[in-house]
Amino acid sequence: MSAEPTTDPREAEIAALRARVAELEGELARKDAETAQVIATAQEKLYWLERWHVDLDRVMAKPGAIPLLDALRSIRGVSWKLRKLKRRLLGPR
Repeated sequence: MSAEPTTDPREAEIAALRARVAELEGELARKDAETAQVIATAQEKLYWLERWHVDLDRVMAKPGAIPLLDALRSIRGVSWKLRKLKRRLLGPR
């Protein structure tokens, strides 16, 4: 006598829900890691502003602050490109 295994449709639904919960938990863990990285970066930036006693709100409220910031970013970008070119030309030390 072979008895056919009885499959309850609820068991399939429970298995599907468990798989979905596992997927959502993985997504949440990834989001937690991303959030922790963003917070760490912000804390590092804040640390240096505090160390140099820079009140960013006061600095950025001054006229011309945003164009100056854009100019500094451009200069930094050129500087990085020059360093990269120098390393490529001179090779590793």
